[in-house]
This record gives sequence, structure tokens and C-alpha cells, in this order.
Amino acid sequence: MSALPAPFAPAAGPSDEALVARAVAGEASALDTLVRRHQRWLFHVAVRLVLSPQDAEDLAQETLLKAVTRLAQFEGRSAFRTWLYRILMRSFLDGKRRKMEQAITTFTAYGEELEAMPDQPLHLAPALEPDRALLVEEAKVGCMVGMLLCLDRDQRAAYVLGEIAGAPSPVAAEILGIRPAAYRKRLERARRDLTAFMNERCGLQNPANPCRCSAKTRTFIREGWVDPERLKFTARRVAKVPAEAREHRDVLCTAEERFAAVLFRGHPVLPGPDLAARLRGLLEDPELRARLARDA
Repeated sequence: MSALPAPFAPAAGPSDEALVARAVAGEASALDTLVRRHQRWLFHVAVRLVLSPQDAEDLAQETLLKAVTRLAQFEGRSAFRTWLYRILMRSFLDGKRRKMEQAITTFTAYGEELEAMPDQPLHLAPALEPDRALLVEEAKVGCMVGMLLCLDRDQRAAYVLGEIAGAPSPVAAEILGIRPAAYRKRLERARRDLTAFMNERCGLQNPANPCRCSAKTRTFIREGWVDPERLKFTARRVAKVPAEAREHRDVLCTAEERFAAVLFRGHPVLPGPDLAARLRGLLEDPELRARLARDA
């Protein structure tokens, strides 16, 4: 599958703003194109915020539903995708804590839970043996997304925007409604806390650490963290974000912090749910549209 551009990289074809204007004028195909352009990355970012794909799907759908019912309110004072991700982050930060956010709370507790899980050889049934590498990757990605939940919500939002979605600092600050200097400090704290944990615990970050994804996968399967029949974070056909240098990186960090960021940016971007098709049905409900207009 071809590489997937990061969400803040220029998009091929008509600009978001041109699509918005056509959608507001009543062109259904423009609205469909706009939603499909952004739904995949919105879902990917939402998973990194709340861990559970089901909760992430709800968050991404809520974001798109709010956006498409308020397109006429988009004034173009910032880029459309800045406006869209502001809706996402407000829904996340102002919403109730999701189930997995209540289960994974601190780096200390998470590290102790991982340490308590025994290392075991990964013995698979013959039917699952071809998926060995895929299951280990599922364990790795799931564990790393769990690390993100150890950050408080403000730090997590800053880290996901800057290091995973690739938003430049001024854009990320605008999305979060804070000053660029405050955003940079928040991102720096998130990097520091995450890298410190990985340096202490994770074999991916520090080869001296004994924790290995392959040694934990069997226990993850037994505990229900990994379901061989229903993979959450990996698939056979996924898109990869281009591994290109960030030309506008305005926050310098150590080599270790860069390494941690590269690990997280390397996660596969799954197709995710077809929210465009679902939204078409939801938007036919006049009561829902009226409620959303009142909440605007």
C-alpha cells in the first residue's frame, strides 16, 4: 500500500477550503471527498488519545459530525484542518475519561503491571504461525499506545499532535488554544516523561532493558490485550507515513527523544471505519442536526 501523507502535509487535488465552499453550496460529492480525506488520520490520532479503537471511532465520528454540520460557520481565519483538529481536541479534552484512560493512569502503575507479566516463549497453533510477526507487532503497538495514556491529557494531546500527527508548533498551539511557548513546554514535558519511562523499561528504546515485545506477546494474548482473531492496531495491508525529515521542526530535542518520536510515528495507519458513509445516514436525521446546531 502506498505511503499516507501526514495530516498537516499538503493534500493532492482541491484544497480543503475549496471543498468546504462547494459543500456549503450543496455539493454532496465535495463533502464526501472532504470527510474521506481526513477520516483515516482522525481515527488514527483518536486511537492514540484514548487507546480503545471503539472509543476512538466514537470520538472521530463525533468530530466529523460536528464539523460537517457547522461548515457554514468556518470562516477561513485558519486552515480547515486546524479548525477540524481543534474540534477533535476540544471533544477529547472536555469529554469524560474513557474506559482505558481509567485503567491506565500512571507510568509507575503501568510499568509494574508490565513487569508482573511473565516473559514466555511464543508458542502458536499451526494456523496462527504465519501471523507470528504480526502478533508481536500488535503487542508492541498496543503497549506503546498504552504508554501514551500514562501522560496526562494535556501532555498527551501535545505529544500526539506534534510527534505523531506532525503538526508544527504554531499550528498545534492554535489547535489547543495556548501560546506557542506554552505548547513547546508542554511537549517537552511529555517527551521527557515518555522517554524516561522507555529508557527505564522498554527494550525498544534501551537495549539494556530486558522487556521484549516478543517475550510478552503470549501473556498479552492470555490476558486479552492481544486477540489473534481481531487485531486492533495492525493488519496485513496498512499505510505507512513517509519517513521524511521534518523541515520545520522548531523544537530541538535529544537523540533519545527523537528515537522515541520515530518509534511512535512508525506505527501503521489502519484504514479505520468508513465514517463518510455513516455520516450520510446520520445527517438525514433532522432532530440530530437541530441538536448539533443548538450546541454550536
